[in-house]
Amino acid sequence: MSKPANIVLLIDDEPKIRRFLRAGFELTSFAVLEAENATEALKLATFSSPDLIVLDLALPDLHGAEVLERIRAWSNVPIIILSVAAGEDEKVRLLQAGADDYVVKPFGMAELLARSEAALRRYFKSANPVVVAGPLSVDLVTRTVSLNNNLVRLTRKEYRLLHVLAMHVGLVVTHDQLLKDIWNGNQRDNIQYLRILVRKLRQKIEADPNQPRLLVTESGVGYRLQNRLDAAPVAARVS
Repeated sequence: MSKPANIVLLIDDEPKIRRFLRAGFELTSFAVLEAENATEALKLATFSSPDLIVLDLALPDLHGAEVLERIRAWSNVPIIILSVAAGEDEKVRLLQAGADDYVVKPFGMAELLARSEAALRRYFKSANPVVVAGPLSVDLVTRTVSLNNNLVRLTRKEYRLLHVLAMHVGLVVTHDQLLKDIWNGNQRDNIQYLRILVRKLRQKIEADPNQPRLLVTESGVGYRLQNRLDAAPVAARVS
């Protein structure tokens, strides 16, 4: 089983450009989301939790710089700007506004992919790339998971659940937030999907899935990935 893919959100109003970008990113094992305007882009950025955003400035309903500003108000996700404008002043302005990189059209796909990988490395390095929770280790850069130094193979959704919990290790993540992050908001009213996924993940990372000590339940609220095993209750409630 291959490791779960990074998710890239492509924001461009030209279908041909989006098809070109999608083909390149999918060849390098990215999962791809697309938006043709700012309204759709902001919705996907909010509810789909992409790992990377590629943003064209010329959108039909809102300038890309405004989209950048709105996303930066609440997220540090790496954002790479695409534009036909090659002026130094424009590049500096957008980089100062929070863009991670700037690629001028026309461009080569190999260059964009290299810049994308570099932006992801910088982002995950600054966010502590390896999260340790007792015997469990989650590498946010390579997207690999190990338990007692043995590789754990997860499905995409199992990893997505663990990724969100690892980014908030030691803290409670609510049911609603997990449903939005994992199912892109499509299953927000059905917590049973989340419970089934939690049960499957526990079977892979817990010594005793019926007495979880790593992925614990906060009754009526959500779930927590424990950063210290001695902080876990002796008999955590399973749900």
